[in-house]
Amino acid sequence: MLPLLSLLLLLAASPAAALVQDFCVADLKSADTPAGYPCKSVTSVTVEDFAFAGLGAPGNTTNIIKAAVTPAFVGQFPGFNGLGLSMARLDLALGGVIPLHTHPGTICAGFISSGANKVYLKSLNRGEIMVFPQGLLHFQFNSGKGPALGFVAFSSHNPGLQITDFALFANDLPSEVVEKVTFLDDAQVKKLKGVLGGSG
Repeated sequence: MLPLLSLLLLLAASPAAALVQDFCVADLKSADTPAGYPCKSVTSVTVEDFAFAGLGAPGNTTNIIKAAVTPAFVGQFPGFNGLGLSMARLDLALGGVIPLHTHPGTICAGFISSGANKVYLKSLNRGEIMVFPQGLLHFQFNSGKGPALGFVAFSSHNPGLQITDFALFANDLPSEVVEKVTFLDDAQVKKLKGVLGGSG
């Protein structure tokens, strides 16, 4: 019994047996994996890895959607690695829109349930927040009388983003395919491809 107890005490005291560490700052020179980036050497970690000033400046909203998303994902903020979260700043010029996508002045925000396709829509005022269940299509647009600012948080250190409009119309997916899967006619598809820079 004594040798087994000694072995257990040795394993418990061993740093290699520790299941928790204080932090795992992303080594951005390595490849990202489903579990996140490998950790930087502790000797190369600095306080700058835990601070991010990128959300302080407005994003450029002079584009087709009159909106900008400034990410604070692991690629910009290595201290997020392994924490399972990230953030972003949304800037919406007057009339700006974040189109339907999968991953709040006054911002109209909402999401669509997957079962009954029920729409949950709310006008958000300063200081209000709304949660979008993970994986559901959601959107935001500026319904106020001036620029709007929003901050978002994600349940991933490096969330993906696919804006449905761009996925369908800003590429070379043949128009015939888009027409079949969206029930839009040829003229509508060609117009949207023209606006968003697609071909085919």
